[in-house]
Amino acid sequence: MVLPHKENNIIDVSIIVVNWNTKNSLRNCLKSIYDRAGDVSYEVIAVDNASADGSAGMAREEFPRVILIANSENKGFAAANNQGMRIARGRYILLLNSDTIICDNAVEKVVMYAGKHPDVAVVGCQVWENPEVVQMTCFRFPSLTNIFLSTFWLAKAFKHNRFLGREWMLWWKRDTETDVDVVSGMFMLVRREAINEVGMMDEIFFVFGEEADWCYRFAESGWKVRFWPGARIIHLGGGGHSTDQASVAMSVQIQKSLLIFVRKHRGKLHYWVARLMLCISFGLRSCICAMLFSLKKLTRGQTNHYTDRLAKSWAVFKFVAVSIQHSTSCH
Repeated sequence: MVLPHKENNIIDVSIIVVNWNTKNSLRNCLKSIYDRAGDVSYEVIAVDNASADGSAGMAREEFPRVILIANSENKGFAAANNQGMRIARGRYILLLNSDTIICDNAVEKVVMYAGKHPDVAVVGCQVWENPEVVQMTCFRFPSLTNIFLSTFWLAKAFKHNRFLGREWMLWWKRDTETDVDVVSGMFMLVRREAINEVGMMDEIFFVFGEEADWCYRFAESGWKVRFWPGARIIHLGGGGHSTDQASVAMSVQIQKSLLIFVRKHRGKLHYWVARLMLCISFGLRSCICAMLFSLKKLTRGQTNHYTDRLAKSWAVFKFVAVSIQHSTSCH
């Protein structure tokens, strides 16, 4: 789909913020945009996915300049971003998480950078979890090698090894300009021409995996995807709140999206091998968590941590071992 574009109504960038039950974070995010976006022409499109915390009402009342799309149901991250893109007027589209804070004219800086690099489809910036910690954004495309290293803990155990820790490239401090496979979705500046060529986000991904799929399609079409540390934002707590909102369901959704990506881009054989690896890994995790839970209970120790881990591991195991159809929604 080609995005609508009226030449007499052009602006530099359309900033799309998708929200689900993060009212206070959304308020801070929107305020930071208007305070520190920089010297560019922009519009802000907030897409609320049927929040129950009054997010849409807050945005409407406190930020009248925001173009608000209030959904009656949770359509998912990819679909909500597509809603925003369909009405966007910018030469660039900036996808921005609701739990982020814009710093130091970051929007202006990445727009200026993209203008000097016409072969780059996607630009990501430096992301801070707090004033001391840079978040390890950007990662490699899912593959059988990366899935094996991740799901059997090798990537975590040897995270600074350039092969075993390859998926998240944790030896790289995110302080250099680098072409990457995937720019993490909390801040993605995307060129309109590139979207017109490859299309918008694939709505088969409810949440997670959509940015990897999008970047893969850009790369397949010859576009570059780049991390540039010349601008920065804050991602509050590293985004932990958004993934904690429905932790067991989110754990399943992460693996579901991973398998959707593998089947779409790697083929059926890779899909079934990946599914087998996940089944073995999360089966083992379930057993280990069950044993540790029992041991803690016998010794009258704290069991909450293991109860949570067991619930997540068992839910994923059941999904990959039993489920035949892969729903695109997070229940």
